Amino acid sequence: MQLPIVVGVDGSEGSLRALDWGAAEAARSRLLLRVVHASLWEHYEGMRPTFDTGRPAEQVLAEHLVASAQERVRRLHAEVKVIADVQPEDPVSALVHESHEAALVVLGSRGRGRIAGMLLGSVSLAVAGRSHCPVVVIPAAAPDAQPKPGRVVVGIGDAPGPSEAARFALAQAASRRGELIAVRAWRCPAHETADHPLLAGSPAAAHRQQASDHLEEVLAVLERTGSETNVHQSVVQGPVHQVLIEEAEGAELLVVGARRAGGHHGPHLGPVNHAVLHYASCPVAVVPDTR
Repeated sequence: MQLPIVVGVDGSEGSLRALDWGAAEAARSRLLLRVVHASLWEHYEGMRPTFDTGRPAEQVLAEHLVASAQERVRRLHAEVKVIADVQPEDPVSALVHESHEAALVVLGSRGRGRIAGMLLGSVSLAVAGRSHCPVVVIPAAAPDAQPKPGRVVVGIGDAPGPSEAARFALAQAASRRGELIAVRAWRCPAHETADHPLLAGSPAAAHRQQASDHLEEVLAVLERTGSETNVHQSVVQGPVHQVLIEEAEGAELLVVGARRAGGHHGPHLGPVNHAVLHYASCPVAVVPDTR
């Protein structure tokens, strides 16, 4: 049985953007769309409804949210089967639980409570750090320019062979009939050039070649899947987070991996994950790596 795409909604503009993205993804992949509202979301973010209808305000808000979300999906993509659920939990616990049986969890990057002014909401960050399936975080604002249709960017790390993030990115590019940009960032330690001022270029060239060779090895294995998607290599000098953010300009999706740390109950979000989730202009997919 195919797993659904789960979208967390809280009534914010950001969650509507996430809903629209999730609905489009469900239409493209022909998957069920499951809309989830955690009724303790307001307590989690410090916001509570102020209207009085004679029934618990949270119940009224929750019913309105999921009904509106379903109607919005039906208007945008009539072919998508959509169901909705209200869960009496905090949003992080509810969505992490949903991630056990979901193809994707989709969230907006900001909440609608007191944290709405932050660059990244606490819910989206926490779910991305604990989810058992890929999480796609949708930025609060649309990019300045239209992305190139079908372009997917993935960061390639040091691990041998294709990561789960790389395989996910290839599948995403294929489903869009687009292209995959595999990015390998590299840096030359300062002491290697400082100790040899007359040979400043040699250590840097060696590091670049090493990065290029590793990327080619990873992609060679990835291409054995038989996908006909065009895959392009990009070997760039600089900090990983900065390289990925720049390479993702004009993309439909940026994909990064999240390794499971020992003793940790979910993926470990390192500084690169945090940076791209905060600053990338396109949606970011965080894919748990269980290797």
